[in-house]
Amino acid sequence: MIVLTRRIGAADTVTATVTLDVDSRIKSRLRVTLDDGRDAGLMLERGHLLRGGELLADASGEQVVRVLAAAETVSTVRCDDPHLLARAAYHLGNRHVPLQIDPGLLRYQHDHVLDDMLRGLGLVVDTEQAPFEPEAGAYQSAPHGHGHGSHSHGHDHPFVRLPS
Repeated sequence: MIVLTRRIGAADTVTATVTLDVDSRIKSRLRVTLDDGRDAGLMLERGHLLRGGELLADASGEQVVRVLAAAETVSTVRCDDPHLLARAAYHLGNRHVPLQIDPGLLRYQHDHVLDDMLRGLGLVVDTEQAPFEPEAGAYQSAPHGHGHGSHSHGHDHPFVRLPS
């Protein structure tokens, strides 16, 4: 079995991919099946969410695996009114809901009660299958050596803890 022990910023060759939902990407110790069917284990530093696009390697660097964020059932709010979107984010944050925030968009793990709350604010909520990449908490930080300049797709990867 391949044991993936570290995050890396770049690699000349990617030997496999692994598609994981957000609940699996939270875990630092996990047995996974790579997309090509091989077994692998994650033995990573604790407390950091794996992001779609990140690279993991075994101790020797011979195996490099790209993490893909799986599509999962999420609720998505799209809105051009920044005030209304901010109100929605406030109410979701007040409930400690892990939340993906993008320009004009909020996304969270599907919950019909939260959907109804946002509809009550006048928003349209769509249930869809999409990757979920929640925001970092205010007190979270990237581990040493993993920041904006360590990989090439143009943004930082903040980390978050989600409730089990």
